[in-house]
Amino acid sequence: MLGMAHRRILLLADRTQPAIDNIANALEDGLADVVTFLESENDGAEMAVAIGGDGTLIKHGRALAQQKIPLVGVNSGRLGFLARFDSDSLIEYRQAVFTKPARILDSMLLEITVDDDQPTIAMNEAMIAAGAPFRLLELGLTIDGVPAPTLRGDGVIIATPTGSTAHNVSAGGPIVDPSTNTFILTPIAAHSLAVRPIVLDGKANISLEVLQANEGTSLVIDGQVHCTMKVGMKMRVQQSEHTLSIVQNPACSYWKTLVDKLHWAAHPELQEKNQ
Repeated sequence: MLGMAHRRILLLADRTQPAIDNIANALEDGLADVVTFLESENDGAEMAVAIGGDGTLIKHGRALAQQKIPLVGVNSGRLGFLARFDSDSLIEYRQAVFTKPARILDSMLLEITVDDDQPTIAMNEAMIAAGAPFRLLELGLTIDGVPAPTLRGDGVIIATPTGSTAHNVSAGGPIVDPSTNTFILTPIAAHSLAVRPIVLDGKANISLEVLQANEGTSLVIDGQVHCTMKVGMKMRVQQSEHTLSIVQNPACSYWKTLVDKLHWAAHPELQEKNQ
């Protein structure tokens, strides 16, 4: 019966980093009664446990989404908003995660296409940033084939609900429940008081044409520079056919995570103390 209870789990950890190696060792010991760790997804992984910060989880998450393997995120960094567990909590709730039907969030992803290039998946956001020498950027916006006002400013962020608490919120965009089928378009430093962030239906099709650019104007996907954007180039954004299944911590809701990790609505003295 013990063998039947074991789940085949892919462990994704950079063993060259001592802190992550220590977490991986603790998980291998603490989860030994419920899982068998694999070295490759080709061995029939049922889930993947990824250890790291948000950047690491995004990197693995995009690949896991295409392979339809649920992600269990274990935080090794300071904030780690995408990681729903630390090593202690995953070991504590191992039965709920690995031996019972786990609570899953199917996280929406974006498909980004520049001109006629191959599409790229974004887990958090795609951003067109003005870049050096930082003159005004102009972007022609079209929503579902209907021309919208030209965006003038330092750029634009298009974020998923999961990514709404990343760069989007820092730029003044709204926090969006990650279970919704929507995405957010947030102008960066818009040169008009009338331009505001908008929340779009997940089925919407967005097109942005570069009308005015700088030498350093770039498309940045999930924090990584994807390509230089020049005048006349177009970026198209739509919902990806893939979703990432993120295993949820049974003891922690999304809203509690906002309070604990972003100090949501905390008194300014408490926010300063926690920085």
